[in-house]
Amino acid sequence: MAGKAEAAALAPAGARPERDRRAGSGWQGAGRVWEETEQPAKKLKSSADGEPPRKLPKRKIVLLLAYSGKGYHGMQRNVGSSQFKTIEDDLVSALVQSGCIPENHGEDMRKMSFQRCARTDKGVSAAGQVVSLKVWLIDDILEKINSHLPSHIRILGLKRVTGGFNSKNRCDARTYVYMLPTFAFAHKDHDVQDESYRLSADTLQRVNQLLACYKGTHNFHNFTSQKGPREPSAQRYILDMFCEEPFERDGMEFAVIKVKGQSFMTHQIRKMVGLVVAIVKGYAPGDLLERSWGEAKVDVPKAPGLGLVLERVHFETYNRRFGCDGLHEPLDWTQEEAEAAAFKEQHIYPTIISTERHERSMAQWLSTLPAHDFSATAHAAASPGAKDPSPQEGSEGDGDSD
Repeated sequence: MAGKAEAAALAPAGARPERDRRAGSGWQGAGRVWEETEQPAKKLKSSADGEPPRKLPKRKIVLLLAYSGKGYHGMQRNVGSSQFKTIEDDLVSALVQSGCIPENHGEDMRKMSFQRCARTDKGVSAAGQVVSLKVWLIDDILEKINSHLPSHIRILGLKRVTGGFNSKNRCDARTYVYMLPTFAFAHKDHDVQDESYRLSADTLQRVNQLLACYKGTHNFHNFTSQKGPREPSAQRYILDMFCEEPFERDGMEFAVIKVKGQSFMTHQIRKMVGLVVAIVKGYAPGDLLERSWGEAKVDVPKAPGLGLVLERVHFETYNRRFGCDGLHEPLDWTQEEAEAAAFKEQHIYPTIISTERHERSMAQWLSTLPAHDFSATAHAAASPGAKDPSPQEGSEGDGDSD
């Protein structure tokens, strides 16, 4: 996004400034054009699109990514393992084929400084995932990347960021939504337990009273399998959590639970939803939620992963520092919101609905709750000073975790 003066300033000593030749980003709405800057000569391979090798700037960018997670074993790539396909497998392949990165960068993602904001788990979808990486700024970059991606994975936006930007470390908070059929809230003794159930205003109020209890900082060690009760990292801060008004699709009523937190541990959100469902249905006592924050190990049920969607990631601190410096744009993705919403309606929500209808993942999970022993501990509490094995970064969500 530098102008000609900046390009000349960045050129190596003795280098002749390039003529007014620009590398288009294909990024609509940027309002700026990126200029190429003279770089030390590199031997670049021709892209898969048959373009001749060119001297292109390698710049740090972020991509706004949306995908349906069905059929994938999560977001994070497992290099050397072809058994389990991930979102990043398809993404990296598209980056190489489009000519954004050399082939060896696809084999070793560290070479392009690749970092995901959140590592979503198996089957989990996203409408607002953000990844940071270094690429060559080829012409029509978004169109070319998307041309090599399946329709259920889309790059919705691209922005230039600071050279040291890391999407995971710079992220202030993540927002997830969890879509579920409302019969999950039908009381086991008083309500019908099938698709004919409709969520009442009183039950919705009860659900939101319980979800509001999660707000603030609590010890969530019982909401993951990888933290001891005295580990500082088990403390997590939830900014907001609530259930929206129900809606009907294909004759079945659904509701969406929205949660915003600084970070989440593996399976944390699914267990937060699972415990509230168990309490509302009458299988778990109402005080179990607060007791689960104590040191005693409680066996919290984990709701299915099907309805979980990474809705948005937040960069407020970065935006305050760099978003108005005249060189970078704030990472707020306002212009891409309509496209993200359309992607959810076309690829994410229909998949959740059809999968629930055919595989009945929520109904099958609900059938396990009568046998769940909420009074028993899952395992003995970790001894003082003991430390559980650290998980890989992320899972349902971000850095540690979910």
